Amino acid sequence: MLKKLATTGTCSIYRMETESPLDCIIASTPETRAIENDPAVMGTDYTRRLQTACTRVLKTLREETIFTSLKERETIVFNILRGGLNFGLREALTDAYGWNTHGSSFISAQRTRDDASPEEWHIVESDYTKVYMPDTASIVIGDVVATGTSLEYAVNALIGEAERQGSDLRSVIFFTIGGPRAKEILTAADARCRKKFPGFERTVLVYLEGCFSVPVPDTPVRIKITGTDLLRRDAVMAPEFIESQYENPCYPLQRCTIYDAGSRAFWTPEYLEDLLDYWTRVRQLADAGVTFEQMLAERFPDLDPQRFGNVNLKTLCADQLAWVTSQLKS
Repeated sequence: MLKKLATTGTCSIYRMETESPLDCIIASTPETRAIENDPAVMGTDYTRRLQTACTRVLKTLREETIFTSLKERETIVFNILRGGLNFGLREALTDAYGWNTHGSSFISAQRTRDDASPEEWHIVESDYTKVYMPDTASIVIGDVVATGTSLEYAVNALIGEAERQGSDLRSVIFFTIGGPRAKEILTAADARCRKKFPGFERTVLVYLEGCFSVPVPDTPVRIKITGTDLLRRDAVMAPEFIESQYENPCYPLQRCTIYDAGSRAFWTPEYLEDLLDYWTRVRQLADAGVTFEQMLAERFPDLDPQRFGNVNLKTLCADQLAWVTSQLKS
C-alpha cells in the first residue's frame, strides 16, 4: 500500500497507492515521530519540531523532484486558525527554499459538536478572514484533521476567495496529522479546482507519519473521544513510525497521536489535564485487572507485545501520572 519515493536519513517519503487523483504521501521525520509518540513534547518545543519536520519534507519533495512547482511570489500559506499555526509553514518555506516574500493568509474556523446529534459537528466561529491572492496562486496549508469540519469550511472559503479575487489556483499542498477525511475533502476540492481554474495542476496531501483512524461509537476501544482522536489501530503508517513504538511502552497506548493540537501548543495546562484524565482512566482499568498486553491489543493490535518485555501496566500508569502531575505543579 506504500511505495518509498525518497529517504534522506532525516526524512522518508512514501506514496500511498490509491486510486485518488491526489498525490497522497506519508512522510516520516524524527520530529513528527517524537510529537506523535512522546506527550512531553509540547509548547514551543512542539511547534518548532513540527516546523522543522515540514521544512525537511518541503526540501525532500523538491530535491527528489516529487513536487517542484512552487514559486516564491505565487505561494500563499493559508492559515486555518488556530491549528494551522502549529505547522510553521511560513518559516518552513523560508528554511527549505531561502524565500522571503511569499504571502500568508488567515481564516478562523472553530468547530463544535451539534447538541442534537453529538456525532455531527459544525462551525461556530469564522469571523476572522484576511486572504491575499496573487494572479496565480499556489496554496500551502497545514492542519490537524479528524472530522474535517474546519478543513472543509476553510477549503470552500479558499476556493470562493480565489474566484472572487480573480486568481487562478495552480496547486495545493496540504500537511496534516490526520485521518481519511482529509483525503475525502481534498479530493472533492481538487475536482472543483480542475473545473474552475484552467491552470490548476495538482493537489498534494502529506500525512505526517500516517493516515490515522478516527473512532466512532462502536470502535472497540474503551477510552476514546469520537470524532477527535486519531488512533493507531486500523491506520496506514510509515514503517519508521511503527518501529518507533517499541522505544517506549507508553507510545502505542496513547489515547491520540496528537491530542488537542491547539492546547498542546498554546495553553499547556489544558493539554496536561487531558493527559491526566487519560492515564487516570487507564490506571483504573489496570486496577481492575487489565494488562499491558490487553491494552496493546486494543490500541495497536499489529505490534508484537513480546518485543516490549515484561511491562506492568500499573507501573506504566504511575510513571505517566507522576510526570503529568509534576508538570501541572511546576
